[in-house]
Amino acid sequence: MSHVQVVDPYAPEPVSDAELIDRVLAGDPKAERALYDAHVDRVFRLVYRMAGDLDRAQDWVQETFIRAFEKLGDFRGESALSTWLCSIAMSVSLNGLRKVKRSRERETSLDDAPPLGYTPREADPDLKARLARAIDGLPDGYRAVFVMHDVEGFTHEEIGRALGVQTGTSKAQLFRARAKLRDALADFAGDRDR
Repeated sequence: MSHVQVVDPYAPEPVSDAELIDRVLAGDPKAERALYDAHVDRVFRLVYRMAGDLDRAQDWVQETFIRAFEKLGDFRGESALSTWLCSIAMSVSLNGLRKVKRSRERETSLDDAPPLGYTPREADPDLKARLARAIDGLPDGYRAVFVMHDVEGFTHEEIGRALGVQTGTSKAQLFRARAKLRDALADFAGDRDR
């Protein structure tokens, strides 16, 4: 049995990132939209996993693309456009996380503090919720490398280019992130057996 491929004669030809970049820089708004559409899903997944909040993620994705279009003339093509966009997204996300952390530190109320000597025991949440909290609790660099590598599938070389670190640094941070996650979740199996 032979397989016949039907081609839609009205379908647009695929366009390369390089061609889209040239058209965007020439002022073509359709090319800008096409470039955005081609990359927004991957950028959003990465940012959402870093932000842990839909509204924050949407804001940071918007900021990522605003910065990317402002700096598009500086893109030299030394890495894939998607890697360059993810490096901007990580920068926006890490800066955003620092602002959120500073804001939360100022908001801490003494009413929320437990009485001295009191150690509350939380109800046993499921593993997915515990893992999400453990990932959120990682230092920003570890979290970025863990999300990019283990969740999104970036290589250490791509992570290094995106974050401006050496490949060995990416590998070391991933190792440390995994160790911290193992420690954070170590009691999960023991709690479940009780």
